[in-house]
Amino acid sequence: MGVPDQGRRRSQWLRGVLDLCLLAVVADEPAYGYEMVQRLAAAGLDAVAEGSIYPALGRLQREGLVESYLVEGGTGPARKYYRPTEDGHAALDAWSREWTQLTDGVSAVLRRTIVADGGADR
Repeated sequence: MGVPDQGRRRSQWLRGVLDLCLLAVVADEPAYGYEMVQRLAAAGLDAVAEGSIYPALGRLQREGLVESYLVEGGTGPARKYYRPTEDGHAALDAWSREWTQLTDGVSAVLRRTIVADGGADR
């Protein structure tokens, strides 16, 4: 039996942390949708498609964690930029701590498993 679809699993993991990643991306500098996808890809999260971020941004906006504003472009229509609100910055701090605790715990479990198995590949 082979390894289950790793692409699907990675996509599911990313969906679980997309809100955190989007807040982090716009906390550095406000951005519009396509620009966020480019920043995520540059960080190694190339599995995030532009169409998948808009529902998350809408949710973050409804929750009062990001706000949007339009910037007129020299060519083409105005772009909608997003930036975190004060509550968004607070959520980013809290979620970042939670993420670190979670990943530290998962890493500790995986290290114990690898050590117990003698580091052998299965």
